[in-house]
Amino acid sequence: MRVLLQRVSRAEVRVREDGAVRGAGRIGRGFLLLVGFTHDDDEARLTWMADKVVGLRLFSDAEEKMNLALADVSGEILVVSQFTLYGDAAKGRRPSFIDAARPEAAIPLYERFVASLRERGITVATGEFGAMMDVELVNDGPVTLWLER
Repeated sequence: MRVLLQRVSRAEVRVREDGAVRGAGRIGRGFLLLVGFTHDDDEARLTWMADKVVGLRLFSDAEEKMNLALADVSGEILVVSQFTLYGDAAKGRRPSFIDAARPEAAIPLYERFVASLRERGITVATGEFGAMMDVELVNDGPVTLWLER
């Protein structure tokens, strides 16, 4: 499981179909998570990642030190599926996505990860798995982390 986490002051994802927007998810202050799954991801990895994301202290306290977590700042999460996080561009010019989980395995993992974040008391918005989407964000900091388990 791979997550590209960006601390944001706001973020939005719009689901596109035939040039029209047919759905959107948006948050204010919090984290935008681009999430990819691989073949051996399981419940233990999802739990570890949800705990890690929710517990990260990436927001500044009164002394301008990163000491506050999402719950401390009433932060939200926007989760966007991103199989291309498992793209391998080491050879040639066209990436291979052989390490990305197939949709039949990745969709339940994605849904369970979103549910796991919500179970921890965080407001979570989402895109739509496998859809064409436009993602807009204001990176706060910028603060960006690569998380992998």
